[in-house]
Amino acid sequence: YLLDQAIFIGIYAIAGLGLMLVVGYTGLVSLGHAAFLGIGAYTEAILTARGWPFPLSVSAAVLAAASAGVIVGLPALRVRGIYLAIATIALGTIVEEILARWESVTGGNAGLSVSTPRGLFGFIGAAPGFYYLTLAIAISSTLVVLNLLRSPTGRAFVAVRDSETSARSLGIHVARTKTTAFALSAALTGLAGALYAHKIRFLSPDQFTVLQSVELLMLVFVGGVGSVHGAVLGAVFLIALPQ
Repeated sequence: YLLDQAIFIGIYAIAGLGLMLVVGYTGLVSLGHAAFLGIGAYTEAILTARGWPFPLSVSAAVLAAASAGVIVGLPALRVRGIYLAIATIALGTIVEEILARWESVTGGNAGLSVSTPRGLFGFIGAAPGFYYLTLAIAISSTLVVLNLLRSPTGRAFVAVRDSETSARSLGIHVARTKTTAFALSAALTGLAGALYAHKIRFLSPDQFTVLQSVELLMLVFVGGVGSVHGAVLGAVFLIALPQ
């Protein structure tokens, strides 16, 4: 039981890291990240069922979510604040409807069973093996985010958050920075979704509603906006406290 909870903490920590990049470091509001979680989860489930090896299916899930993040990043170039939040809610609703109505691929409201993943080292569906896999991915994701924030791209995120006008005066391409932030955020959330699919073993559209997005946003604010460790602490709080 404790191992299961630890796996969920790792998955939500990865998703929290993704949302933290947008909310905490770029200063954008998103209430549609459950859509990226769902895109990653369904892409992983569909490709696994077709016999794709785990590394390739996860990579495809991350790429699909990142592509959706670029699409969402486009409205972010023109709107901000509450209007951006409304735009991301709209995205979440659209993705939920697609998952519910594209029955030939997603199973619709009847749901979709998720096959056991097969990785480079044999089956990783058992709880101990999946725990170590999730832990390794969570640690790697944290290190990637930490190094990203030390790079010029990460510093550009913070500059846009503090003042778009000042960022432009420093030569930062604000539109490109926002789009990059959404793409990277969606990629991490899609990665979490791929792991979530194998942990839950059954997917349905009602798992990826706006309430799921609010939970992720709450994770970021509870853990501490603008801090990488806040995503981990928020995940612990979100998963452990109800138990």
